[in-house]
Amino acid sequence: MSIVLLAGGLGTRLQEETTSRPKPMVEIGGRPILWHIMKHFAHHGQDEFHIACGYMGDFIKNYFLDQYNLAGDLSIDFGRNVVARKETEAENWRVNLFDTGIDTQTGGRLLRLKSRLDSGTFMLTYGDGVSDVNVEELLDFHRSHGRLATVTAVRPPARFGGLIMNGDFVDHFTEKPVSGEGWINGGFLVLEPGIFDYLSSDRDSLEADALERVAADGQLAAYRHDGFWQCMDTLRDKHYLQRLWDEDRAPWRTWDRDVQEPRLRIGPTKAKAA
Repeated sequence: MSIVLLAGGLGTRLQEETTSRPKPMVEIGGRPILWHIMKHFAHHGQDEFHIACGYMGDFIKNYFLDQYNLAGDLSIDFGRNVVARKETEAENWRVNLFDTGIDTQTGGRLLRLKSRLDSGTFMLTYGDGVSDVNVEELLDFHRSHGRLATVTAVRPPARFGGLIMNGDFVDHFTEKPVSGEGWINGGFLVLEPGIFDYLSSDRDSLEADALERVAADGQLAAYRHDGFWQCMDTLRDKHYLQRLWDEDRAPWRTWDRDVQEPRLRIGPTKAKAA
């Protein structure tokens, strides 16, 4: 199944990081948050990625090219103009990268990938949010109801720390508890090709112009996820995710159960020498 990753936004609320790189390339634990998202999908057997690039898209392309070309040992024969790369363990991913425009909205980015996605069910999420959502259960839920689209509904983390009270005394302090006020779109959507009937141009928002109409037509279902979910909108969010990683408490690190990680594939390319 194809996984669409929206990775083209400006990341204006994280300008401390995004003046020099696109937000999906901001690192947690020494790896871009986009890599973390892809690792989670791959852990659940989904390794065909379509990355919709925009702002500083070349940065994202160069990252994956470097991962492919520079991993492991190299042998350079200057006389024969040959570069031989020793096989090394890497990710078993197929990564397709697309220029979808600097100012294109989320729905427009998806629409530009229509020719690659109009043959069956696909998934989509944002390139700045991690979760431990069970992808197999999400897909099973989507297939069970037969609707056009499924969104993963999450409870937003509270903005401030909370106090659990016992009378006049604090029983314990929660640094960033989950808010009890409703559900929000947490990404990790499952979509049918019919979603493209709700999109018409680069100016379309996936959320406001497509999903709201899909919901009005009774074709949008919500998969309730009570586990971990966190977007990286601000520097505070980044520091929070980094601290979870450093303390070995990152719930989205599901791939630690993986036994092996073979080669990375970028598009159709599989060259061993240049």
